[in-house]
Amino acid sequence: MSAAPAIRARGLTRRFGDLVAVDHVDLDVPQASVFGFLGPNGSGKSTTIRMLCGLLTPTAGDIEVLGLRIPEQAEALRSRTGYMTQRFSLFEDLTVRENLEFLVAVQGVPKARAAARVDALVEQYEFGANQRQLAGTLSGGQKQRLALAGAVVHEPELLFLDEPTSAVDPESRRGFWDKLFALADAGTTVLVSTHLMDEAERCHELAILDQGALVAHGTPGALTGALAGRSFEVDTPRPRRAQEALHGLDGVLGVAQVGTRLRVLTDPGLDGDAALQRLRQALPGEADTVEPVAPNLEDVFVAATRKEPA
Repeated sequence: MSAAPAIRARGLTRRFGDLVAVDHVDLDVPQASVFGFLGPNGSGKSTTIRMLCGLLTPTAGDIEVLGLRIPEQAEALRSRTGYMTQRFSLFEDLTVRENLEFLVAVQGVPKARAAARVDALVEQYEFGANQRQLAGTLSGGQKQRLALAGAVVHEPELLFLDEPTSAVDPESRRGFWDKLFALADAGTTVLVSTHLMDEAERCHELAILDQGALVAHGTPGALTGALAGRSFEVDTPRPRRAQEALHGLDGVLGVAQVGTRLRVLTDPGLDGDAALQRLRQALPGEADTVEPVAPNLEDVFVAATRKEPA
């Protein structure tokens, strides 16, 4: 018998006046997994997260999180969840250790365990050498790690992360994701929103939101596998000219330049051989070549939303 999902939402909807920010979203988030929300700014990711953690009341729909009905039992949920936004909530005039000591007290960690918990976080999040450093003087990656440590001081069962890596360098992002997988391995369910394709590929499961609607949901492998035979790469000495020739071509959903090559996604109604032939006929140069390639998550995004990612 499979375990109940950590999060279950049905018909989740939120309106702000005439604007439908989230539109009848159905969602199941497995326990102890890293679950990703992918979508452009304004797609409804943050609004959905705020409803799931009880900070915003839905206009319609049912939510169950960790066995609790939300928003009715949001107060009981609060002590079992952590929340981190892209604007790190740190006291910059306190040291690393003082930030953690304050948050341990706020989250109600028993005094008998508080010091040991702070010691464990200092070691786990690699602050041994600078735990007495003011938080305001840390690098972006260090601030990110401290914010994550602060979000899990009370060892939550569920962690909400709203675009937490948008302001840090790639190396810091890699280290941050290692910490997320360690949390999931220890039993924490992690729900993270992102607009970055390389981050979305790391998730165990993924939901793509567009204009408030859930347009795709599954593992990265299943979502890309569903596009088999629809992705092509064009090698051309004049990529801008070739792109102009392919844009608007019947059966072509998207054309993106990647370095000196073009990546093309075709319509599902066009089989692979027919698509290949159509692309070759449309290319303007004798040196232009086109070959099938494995689909990626950017192709999934284009297929689901019918637009190029920003």
